[in-house]
Amino acid sequence: MSRPARPLWWLPTLAVMGAIWWLSSQPHTPGPTLVHPLDWGAHFTAYLILGFCLGRATGRCGLALVLAAWFGALDEVHQAFVPPREAGGTDWLFDLAGAWLGAFLATRRRAEASPVAVLSEAPR
Repeated sequence: MSRPARPLWWLPTLAVMGAIWWLSSQPHTPGPTLVHPLDWGAHFTAYLILGFCLGRATGRCGLALVLAAWFGALDEVHQAFVPPREAGGTDWLFDLAGAWLGAFLATRRRAEASPVAVLSEAPR
C-alpha cells in the first residue's frame, strides 16, 4: 500500500529512532526491569510507533518495513556490545511485528464512500 510521502514526518521518525537508540545504549533502562513477555511488548510498541512514523514519512508500507527491519537489526547488534544487554532474535521479530502494524496503519487508505442510490421515482 502507498499514500503520498510526507517529508515532515522524518522529524518524529528521527526522534523515535534516537530515543530507541539512546534507550538501548543504557545498561539499565529507566523504570522497572522488564522481563519476557513484557520486554517483547515494549519492543512491539516502540517499533509500532517507528513503523507508523516511517510509513507516514515514506508513504510506502514495504519501504517503511524494510527501513525499520534494518534499524531493528542494527539496534540488536548494538545491544550486544552494551553490558549487560544482549541481542535477541525474538526481540527483533517483535520489532518487525510492531513495525509492520505501524506501517500498515500509516499507509492504509480509507475505503472510498460508495455512492448511495437515490430513487427519483417510486419503483413500479
